[in-house]
Amino acid sequence: MYNTCMIKKGISNLWRSMPMFVFLLFIIQSFAQERPTISTEIDTTYIKIGEQVYWTVTVDIDTTSTVIFPEGQTFSPLETVEAFATDTTRKKDRLTLQKIYALTQFDSGAYKLPSQRIEINGTGFMTDSMLINVATIPVDTLNQKMYDIKPLINVEKSNIEFWKYVLLGILILLVLGALFYWFVLRKKPLTEEEKVALLPPYDRALLELKRLENSKYLIQDEYKQYYSELTSIVRSYLEEDAHVTALESTTGQLIEKLELLKDAGELKLDDDTIKQFQQILQTADLVKFAKNKPSTLVAEQDRKMVEQIVVKTHDALPEPSEDELLEQAEYQEELERKAKKKKIMVAIVSVIAFILIGTTIAGVKYGFGYLKDSVFGHPTKELLEGEWVRSSYGFPPVQLETPQVLVRQEVKLPPEAKAAIADIQAFGYTSPIGLFSVGTTSITLNQQDAEPDFEKTVEQILSNFEGQGAKNIITKQEEFSTISGVKGVKVYGSGEFLTPNFKELIDGKYAVLLFGGKGFQQYVILTWLEDDTYAQEIVDRILASVEVKTES
Repeated sequence: MYNTCMIKKGISNLWRSMPMFVFLLFIIQSFAQERPTISTEIDTTYIKIGEQVYWTVTVDIDTTSTVIFPEGQTFSPLETVEAFATDTTRKKDRLTLQKIYALTQFDSGAYKLPSQRIEINGTGFMTDSMLINVATIPVDTLNQKMYDIKPLINVEKSNIEFWKYVLLGILILLVLGALFYWFVLRKKPLTEEEKVALLPPYDRALLELKRLENSKYLIQDEYKQYYSELTSIVRSYLEEDAHVTALESTTGQLIEKLELLKDAGELKLDDDTIKQFQQILQTADLVKFAKNKPSTLVAEQDRKMVEQIVVKTHDALPEPSEDELLEQAEYQEELERKAKKKKIMVAIVSVIAFILIGTTIAGVKYGFGYLKDSVFGHPTKELLEGEWVRSSYGFPPVQLETPQVLVRQEVKLPPEAKAAIADIQAFGYTSPIGLFSVGTTSITLNQQDAEPDFEKTVEQILSNFEGQGAKNIITKQEEFSTISGVKGVKVYGSGEFLTPNFKELIDGKYAVLLFGGKGFQQYVILTWLEDDTYAQEIVDRILASVEVKTES
């Protein structure tokens, strides 16, 4: 009876609490429906060398969620051939996203398709790993001969870039030479002023007096300019042809010099001509300094009189001797040489000014250090601005982007290390100038469940630095994460390093990234000069590109 009553009471209590139980069950189911679901499938687990498998991942989420699928070569040791566009299906407030990857392998064996990290709303979800068998293609060895694998061949670097610079330099020189010829060496047609300047003094004076006659000075009532040019023409003629210092002489001084020449028999002029010339000069002084204004008729008569004076003076001069004619010819040649030299100097100064102005503008805009390195070259700047290569190195693979392809390094394991290390694969590049270097190393341990000893590895790397002559090494350590979220250790710092290009120790920096898992270890080493800004940019770019697989 007691048991019966207790059962009834329990049933009654359960029945009374049933609404709350149903409500909690509904909430649990609701949360279960809101949680994302991830499923994966593969079309086959058995392929031949070079064939492709299609791995499909399906994610069911609500419409407010954000999903990030794996990108790049994250399926190593399998290679990603293509990542197809995401297919999206919407049903009410739910979304179904489907992503397909085409994968392949070019070597026979059993390969693990590693777990992939799918990020949903900032939370990472790992998929299941799978085993893919890659079978070799049977070869008929009776009809087809077998050959050994060809050894690696060092390929010389192409000189195409060098010849580009050579051709560019030749083109620039040709352009500069053409400009120099066109503006300096080429005999250009003379201007009217140059033609007049090359005329003999007598012909030039008559031509200038004719131009003065055709001028508009008298019409525009500009007597001062008229008489200034008139006296300047006759004074210049007397100085050049009669060898009288007329330009710097006053009216009285000039007349006195002409009379002395007449008395000495060097200038056969009559007294009337000298008096007429004196009267014209006095009229010109009154016009220029006393603002006197003669009539237009007087001004024209004065010009005609000056023309007669020039003619009479020319006729009164003795015929030049052969020595004088030779001196005049040499004088003309000297004038031409001076004019040519002046043009050359103007061209040189113009080119120098152009270069200085261009250099200043470029230096202000880009920095004088960058400009100097661009003109004279800089080893790490050329690496930074060259064509970069992204590749995977070793196994387990280390993937990164570098300015040069890393070359496999021969590593000889000491006998005591062979007990712990099954295989070691190293790749590296070292700049022939400076301290910059980058290298990767993948180590497979004999014990498959052995954990990597990062501290021991760092000690060995620092010991190698010291063995190469490095001193005063400072070490810092922090956590490092790749783009895909793989975590590792970053050891970095500075020190004084010894390089073949420097007899003394130089200040440098280094960085070491360490990754690993059970049975293997991976690390990346970089060194560079401390004050090399281009090398620092290279290192930052390399570190940002590092990607590893932490499953062997």
